[in-house]
Amino acid sequence: MFLNNSIMCLEADVQLVADKTIETIAKASGAEDIDPSVLEKFFRELPDKLMTLLIKVVIAIIFLVVMWQVIRFIAQVIEKSLEKTKIEKATAQFLSKFVKAVLDIMLLFTIAAAFGMDTASIVALLGSAGVAIGLAVQGTLSDFAGGILILIAKPFRAGDYIVVNGQGIEGTVTEISLINTRLLTADSRKVIVPNGGLASATITNNFGNTMRILDTMVGISYSVDIDKARAVSLKVLDGNEFISDKYEKSVYVDELADSSVILRIRGWVKPSDYVKAKWSMNEEIKKAFDREGVEIPFPQVDVHMKNVM
Repeated sequence: MFLNNSIMCLEADVQLVADKTIETIAKASGAEDIDPSVLEKFFRELPDKLMTLLIKVVIAIIFLVVMWQVIRFIAQVIEKSLEKTKIEKATAQFLSKFVKAVLDIMLLFTIAAAFGMDTASIVALLGSAGVAIGLAVQGTLSDFAGGILILIAKPFRAGDYIVVNGQGIEGTVTEISLINTRLLTADSRKVIVPNGGLASATITNNFGNTMRILDTMVGISYSVDIDKARAVSLKVLDGNEFISDKYEKSVYVDELADSSVILRIRGWVKPSDYVKAKWSMNEEIKKAFDREGVEIPFPQVDVHMKNVM
């Protein structure tokens, strides 16, 4: 009995709202032929539709929260799995974030489709926006693509000493990001190199092996005994703190130049000590040659004057 009374009251309220709505629309538009049954049906079905929509929203929110946690867990598992394969940490983080972003987008599109949205139109709109943004920031995108190639191909790693051939850039790699690579030069200057040009450049990685050859080139006069100069050079190699005693040390004639005989003085050093060894060898060779009387020629011009009187 109570339920029947409640239903009758609800129907009366719906009828009253429909009548007032019809009256308001008729006054505003001046139309008098509005079909009351249409509005009555709309208001009668409105509570059910609102309830259905509310249930869908609640389910969508719960599904969204749960799936976000699942996606986050998947991204963490991927990152940890990649790190166990001794891949670069930056590469592992990028790949895990990329997978997470793709899954997030798929999740949002799934929820949008569940609410009846036209996902094809959204994809077309995002595609057009992506093209416009790509044209505006194509330089940055080139650096971004270069960063991905560097992280995947790994031509060098953090801690390697590299030389970018043809650009006069060299130093120890301190950080590899998706946009640029940071180097620390021998004189403690920080150099930031865009990855776009770095990925396509010819790079010499001096940390490919545990040891590196140091060649010290020096010219001696043609009047100097080569064997004496070789003995002095070998003595300098033996006394240098950076030259390894485990590998061969050699001194030989590299070139017969116009005004000097070019000696190549060769020893093996650790890559991290290369610059220090180069500087110390240049200094010690000069001092030793001066001390032993080995002449290092320098360009000079002899002018002969003739009196034609």
